[in-house]
Amino acid sequence: MRLKVAVAGLGAIAQTVHLPLLERRSDLFEVVAVCDISPSLTRRVADRYGVARRHTDVTAMLDGGGFDALLVLTSGSHGHVVADALRRGHAVLCEKPLAYTRAEVDRIAALEDPERPRLMVGYMKQYDPAVQRMAGRLTGVRAVQVTVLHPGDGSQLAFARLPPPAGDVPAEVADRLRVRDDELVRAAIGEAGTEARWLYMTILNSICHDLSLLRLLAGGPGGVDHAATWPGPGGRSVELSGPLRTGGRYAVHWHYLEGYPSYRETVSVHHATGSFEVVFPTPYLLGAAARLTDVSVQGRLSFQDVTPSFERELVAFHEMVTLGEPPLTGVRGALEDVVTAQQAVSRLLAGHGLPAAGEARTEVGPPSSPPGSSRR
Repeated sequence: MRLKVAVAGLGAIAQTVHLPLLERRSDLFEVVAVCDISPSLTRRVADRYGVARRHTDVTAMLDGGGFDALLVLTSGSHGHVVADALRRGHAVLCEKPLAYTRAEVDRIAALEDPERPRLMVGYMKQYDPAVQRMAGRLTGVRAVQVTVLHPGDGSQLAFARLPPPAGDVPAEVADRLRVRDDELVRAAIGEAGTEARWLYMTILNSICHDLSLLRLLAGGPGGVDHAATWPGPGGRSVELSGPLRTGGRYAVHWHYLEGYPSYRETVSVHHATGSFEVVFPTPYLLGAAARLTDVSVQGRLSFQDVTPSFERELVAFHEMVTLGEPPLTGVRGALEDVVTAQQAVSRLLAGHGLPAAGEARTEVGPPSSPPGSSRR
């Protein structure tokens, strides 16, 4: 079955990854509508992909209908758009983060049918061939250590030669979206200050990918014992650590380095009979493969597969819509990420002798899942 899809948000991730892959997989998808708050960007992308229905307001696109599924690639919280799409009966593939608050996720959860999921959250690294190979060979995780070296967008996107922002987004639209997202962040963590807000947004916008790997490989974080940020040349850093839900511990070190030459993420997993290490390149280069190294009593082996994880994610989305196959991350996994981010803010503030506020003031444990379960 070929799905008719609409795409909301036509920025860098849409132009470099999702739209080219939707075109490549025209056996599975047909793009029939696009939307962006920039009129000129909407027009340029629609012309490039031959899309007749073009919008600058996502509600108008949803009202127009005529498609089976929606890809939500806009910036900020996606809670409102996803809920509107689900109410209208559309399946949704949503880029991270799904939402900024637990309340938004709860509203979305109320629209989902646990027997027939319609929502996938876009954590493509869960579908990476190297990650899938590692997940199938783990024999009990002792520790997971993650190091992310995150350069500025310039070095990551130079290859794509994207045109500069058009500058034609109406000021009132940009202001309305900014006010909405600010209100949601305050609802989540209160007036927590610049450092705590930066930590919260960094987890929801980037470190969430590592949380998704922790869920797949070791049931996810069982909490946050320690959270810290600090400045350095080129940008700030994050340190998170705590227990894993299936035993053992995790540690995440995330460094923003404006002038670093290229993105690099290393995930090391130490288990009962050996160690795995996966090194991820920049996600925007579709032909760049993650490299897996497997160290065990049998020796040292390496594995690479150049099939883009984003493409495997799209195929899994198609299977969710047409066959009812559950995604690796749905609403429950998205809620776990919000909870973990709020726990991290609470730990950070406690280290400064400050109380948490907003939703973070009332801590909840992550939703229960059976040990070893990777489907959310």
